[in-house]
Amino acid sequence: MAGRVVTPDSHAFPTRRYDLVKEFVTALVVMALLVVVFAAAVGSPDEKAITMKSWAANAPFDVVATATSELAGTSTTAGYGPPYNRASDGQALGPITLQKWFGVTHPVNAATDLVINPVSTLSDSATQAAVAQWKQASADQQSTWANNYANALGKVSDGDPAKVATGDYGPVPVIAAGELTLAKGGSLDGLLTTSSTFYGTDPTNALLLLADGSYMANIANAENLSGDQWGMMNESGHYPGQPWLWLYTFWYQIPPFSTSDNADVQVMALMMLLSLVFAFVPWIPGLNKIPHGLKLYRLVWRNWYAQHPEAVTATQTTPTRV
Repeated sequence: MAGRVVTPDSHAFPTRRYDLVKEFVTALVVMALLVVVFAAAVGSPDEKAITMKSWAANAPFDVVATATSELAGTSTTAGYGPPYNRASDGQALGPITLQKWFGVTHPVNAATDLVINPVSTLSDSATQAAVAQWKQASADQQSTWANNYANALGKVSDGDPAKVATGDYGPVPVIAAGELTLAKGGSLDGLLTTSSTFYGTDPTNALLLLADGSYMANIANAENLSGDQWGMMNESGHYPGQPWLWLYTFWYQIPPFSTSDNADVQVMALMMLLSLVFAFVPWIPGLNKIPHGLKLYRLVWRNWYAQHPEAVTATQTTPTRV
């Protein structure tokens, strides 16, 4: 004997005409007008972009110290590994070194590309002589000069490179001063922005140099934008920021991710796993019963169910076969 399958009456739910295209076009036009009006009236509410010129104006000592670290090979970029260089294997997920697998796709020589090449564009004889001396020296000699000057800068208390004690620095002070001159003049951004891509501009090198210093990090901390401040989900000047990113940035706040050098790749792998679980919920035994058990749809449609009590009984009936 076959059992009877009971389902809700398909005509019991209310319907109405709905023009989705009309609503979309209306919303698009209204929002476009609002954007234009507010942009013209008040401009962007966000902070202005950080430039090399503003960096040099507000933290000249940091520019000199960062240029020196690039020459010494001690900056973050110099030791980053793929995709910029082979100084390290990069982040790993267990035995899997993902950065190394993909290799160097954007080669960057920190000393040459971020300092020497831009400074070489200065035409004064002192800078030209310093660059020539640097290029003629051995790698060991270059490292000795740059590290000596970096250590001397670290002993200056008031942030004035002119007060560095005399020492064996070779051409490094002149080259670092040349980098500061370019930054103050506003030309360093352009010199570090390449045009090898289809879109014409690639600011990667400029961003790498800026990130190697402490100026941008200090601004980020002041605006609660660093990683340990949930910065990946914060918009400048606002808290908590974009709520849809909380699950991603949450993992950076707790061990073992908060103390791991491989946090980025670990969080990425975890989020990929959670995304797959979410996508396959309808096919995962146990999890696919959660929506039916929670019955949240009754809360959404509570007014309709109150008017149609017979539908409650119908939706509770489980199809069976005898």
